[in-house]
Amino acid sequence: MTDLQLVILEHIDMRSFSNLWFWIALAVMWSTASHWVIGVPFDMVTHARKYGGQAQGDLEELVRINTSRLLYIGRVAGIWLLGLICFLLSGLAVLGFFYWVEFAQAVFLLLFPMSLVGLLSLSTSRRINDMGLHGEALQRRLIRHRFYVQVIGVLSIFVTAMWGMYQNFSVQVLGL
Repeated sequence: MTDLQLVILEHIDMRSFSNLWFWIALAVMWSTASHWVIGVPFDMVTHARKYGGQAQGDLEELVRINTSRLLYIGRVAGIWLLGLICFLLSGLAVLGFFYWVEFAQAVFLLLFPMSLVGLLSLSTSRRINDMGLHGEALQRRLIRHRFYVQVIGVLSIFVTAMWGMYQNFSVQVLGL
């Protein structure tokens, strides 16, 4: 290795859980997931609740477009996507928690909860479409969906933080 490579590797920690960029990515991922409810920015929901009228019409149209898109993807490629995602997550879980590859653990702890959010979004889209929700009922459903996404996010951040602290403690203090 050259001197430049050694200097770079000494100053940049390549491990996932002790890397600041991993925690920034985790925070950005969950703030984005809780802001975009089924592809609709949440400020549209609050704007529609406050002003109604055209704002409510815009919200309903954007929800209709996004729910139709999600349900179409679910009908056309749902089984294939489910198989691919299960394969990816199980591969990451085996690599991460059986072979102790820290990067695989980190990616698994990012992707698994987001797959739950994806399933929740598909379920909410189906309910909105089947029940023909609009107006205040649609707003309540989107607010409830956002709450569940935030609960998943808080639990995910807690579990990831605990696992990351365990990893950092066991590697740096215990030398495992």
